[in-house]
Amino acid sequence: MDFLRPETLAEALELKASRPDAVPIAGGTDVMVELNYDHRRPAALLDLTRIPELSEWSDGLRVGAGVPYVRIIEELGAQLPGLAMASRTVGSPQIRNRGTVGGNLGAASPAGDTHPVLLASDAVIEVASVRGTRMIPAVDFYLGVKRNAVEPDELIVAVHLAPAKGPQQFSKVGTRNAMVIAVCSFAISLFPAENRVGAAVGSAAPTPRRALEAEQFLASALDFASPKPLLDSVKREFGELVSRAASPIDDVRGSAAYRKHALAVMARRTLGWAWQELLDGEKACA
Repeated sequence: MDFLRPETLAEALELKASRPDAVPIAGGTDVMVELNYDHRRPAALLDLTRIPELSEWSDGLRVGAGVPYVRIIEELGAQLPGLAMASRTVGSPQIRNRGTVGGNLGAASPAGDTHPVLLASDAVIEVASVRGTRMIPAVDFYLGVKRNAVEPDELIVAVHLAPAKGPQQFSKVGTRNAMVIAVCSFAISLFPAENRVGAAVGSAAPTPRRALEAEQFLASALDFASPKPLLDSVKREFGELVSRAASPIDDVRGSAAYRKHALAVMARRTLGWAWQELLDGEKACA
């Protein structure tokens, strides 16, 4: 196995063009597990840890693919609260210090913790090659189980997200409280100025996916102009529509029926938390 270590992004793209079989590695929290268990034996590893452009973020927000979870929590929590919440649920402190959103996207596991937030927040993924740069909306990025829209000669270089325009929430169910793969997960983003909602499920379908019917229902049911306490009937209907958006399987971590039930519960709760945050903000401004 060859080990390639470029110093610049341009050099990394040249190497990826000449060695499309090279597997990118940054935090290595997914790749090393696959190597240690002999689930994958690539011809080459492409180490991206020395490339400064990948470990930076800028206002806007353009978050480099190599920015670790711990920095998202500490440096971007106010601007990207949903992504920070999801990042806090990832693995252990050691994993959060090494793992990256870029790695989560590259693995494209349906259970990846950041995926529902990226979908609910209208994220756009920036990928690059020697042929140029492409911007892929998160809704078009996930193609199947552990399959994404990145071409063999491309690298994920950044994620673009607008600073939160309203409350965001993320919730995850696991078999224990830490260091666990999600049985199912859910993210919601409120966009009060646009009278719309983003909602997405994780670990409950072949890919992470938007709950489009649930989004449309809330957009018509919520009064963003003059917010009032939520009716229980609105929360229940929203939960049912989120559950309906999933197509889970039975596996060692949970049954399909449990996942659908849990998603409905998480949707109701996260909607309640997000809406209460909006109400509290209105009161503070009054």
